[in-house]
Amino acid sequence: MDNAHWFVLTGGLLLFIGVTSSVLRRLPVSTSFLYLAIGLLVGPTGLNLFHFNPLKQSEFLEALTEVAALISLFSAGVKMPVPVRLWRWRMPILLASVSMVVSVTLIALFAYFVLHLSAGAAILLGAIVAPTDPVLATDVQSRHPGDHDKLRFALTCEAGMNDGSAFPFVVLGMGLLGLHKIGFMGWRWLFLDVVWATLGGIMIGCIAGYGFGRLISTVHKKYRQGLLDDFLGLGLIGVVYGISEICHAWGFLAVFFAAVALRQAEFRAALVSGEHVIEEVGVEPAGGEKSSGRREFASFVSSSSLVFNDYLERLSELVLILLVGGTLFVNSWSWRAVGLALFLFFIARPLSVYIGLLPIRGVKRVKGLSAWFGVRGIGSLYYLMYAIDKGLAEPLALELIHLTLIVITLSILLHGITVRPLLHRFWK
Repeated sequence: MDNAHWFVLTGGLLLFIGVTSSVLRRLPVSTSFLYLAIGLLVGPTGLNLFHFNPLKQSEFLEALTEVAALISLFSAGVKMPVPVRLWRWRMPILLASVSMVVSVTLIALFAYFVLHLSAGAAILLGAIVAPTDPVLATDVQSRHPGDHDKLRFALTCEAGMNDGSAFPFVVLGMGLLGLHKIGFMGWRWLFLDVVWATLGGIMIGCIAGYGFGRLISTVHKKYRQGLLDDFLGLGLIGVVYGISEICHAWGFLAVFFAAVALRQAEFRAALVSGEHVIEEVGVEPAGGEKSSGRREFASFVSSSSLVFNDYLERLSELVLILLVGGTLFVNSWSWRAVGLALFLFFIARPLSVYIGLLPIRGVKRVKGLSAWFGVRGIGSLYYLMYAIDKGLAEPLALELIHLTLIVITLSILLHGITVRPLLHRFWK
């Protein structure tokens, strides 16, 4: 399929989605499911109109998934409710830290003992498929800034953070394969790739996002017009991510927390100026759960960039899922790959969620739905391409491509079929 045919395919899909959007929203499946079905139809599995080779196009796919992930992480960050309350963030922090470690460990053990991969390859595979995805999980994401829904907040915030918390395990697996320096007994990995890279990414994101938010709020008071707020949001993504990479900190974490801090800064600026604000006021009733009240506040960069980034996110989702469908052949569905996916969805994810959330009592329905809705997708593709471009041996690269793509495909299919019916049945 040449460029002209690609333009016809993607353009036709965009037209179709634009015309039938109201109908598609009523279907019991996600839009990701529909994109994948079309990709499988026109790819080698169906009509064989095109075939995408991730190994040969790894640099292109790495860049594409990197940009898509950054835009989605920023969009997730500006949806976080303000002001920031530590009690509200307890659940997603546990999911992104404790549950992430448990999930990577379980997958690595399965890959080592069942799939007979080496220790380094098993850890790398675990880190690739463990994080949930902020791009493909739109049906279970927070719907707008300040969304009070506990399930949507927990899953959105988890996806925003665990793309960064998985990175230490990616480089640990690469280190055991001889592709990254981890130091004697892993000291370099522990202090630089875990402690510094994580804390540095959060710190860079918070400082840059909050400082930029206060600056732009001040400028908006003097110059009501003439600022391209959506471009400012993209600029903040680029600057924060670039600084993080230069400082060897995790850029995904930095971009997510920059968006959170940006919205917090705009909220604080509105409070100081005495404007009418949306403030989430925690109330502690007898039952122990907190509820919220709302008042309006004006946000500039966060709200404008959210609308602009939403279009970019949808476009990247469409293109990347089409490419995923265009990589698979009929014989790609091996028992090794399907077994790994089923183990991840039905054992590793539920166990990791329940273990991670042991300190939190109650919220059984939130735990149960969180245990199932661990959507895998673009982040996993990025980590895989990152490892390949760092020198992963071709036989192992082909094996990991095969396993990862089946996991992503089955995730889109299973979660795409169940997300709307389950939310309608068990959630408001």
